[in-house]
Amino acid sequence: MKTLVYLVLAIGILIGCNTSKTMAAKEDQVAKQEAVSDTVRIANDKLEYEIIIIEPGFNFWLASRAKPEGYYSQQFMENRNMFYVNEWNRRVLNPMRYNPNLYEMQIDYQNHIDYGYDVNYKLYNYFIYFQLTYKQRLAGFIPRI
Repeated sequence: MKTLVYLVLAIGILIGCNTSKTMAAKEDQVAKQEAVSDTVRIANDKLEYEIIIIEPGFNFWLASRAKPEGYYSQQFMENRNMFYVNEWNRRVLNPMRYNPNLYEMQIDYQNHIDYGYDVNYKLYNYFIYFQLTYKQRLAGFIPRI
């Protein structure tokens, strides 16, 4: 009788593990689809730059919670972006202290290049979104919406 109980228990565990694998595969597929739909690409062929932001939820946040375009001046966002980029790059270069999964790549943002309003707007709002979502604080500014 004990053997039968162990056999039934073992079969139950195998079926349970197999079900979780298919659920995990479905969740991975949904996550990949969300990542594709939450990809923001900002490019300007004239200046030869490109920013690709792949962050689940950022598009929705940008459309629903961020201040509308025109609320902040380009100069304000350029100034903040310089502080945020410098701090971001400092954290990328220090993976022992800061989570390398959060700070993966450096951002090449130069203050003498006019990236235009759209790039500065989306980059600034990404930094705000990032700080609020991951409870980080870049450059001493309190993120505001």
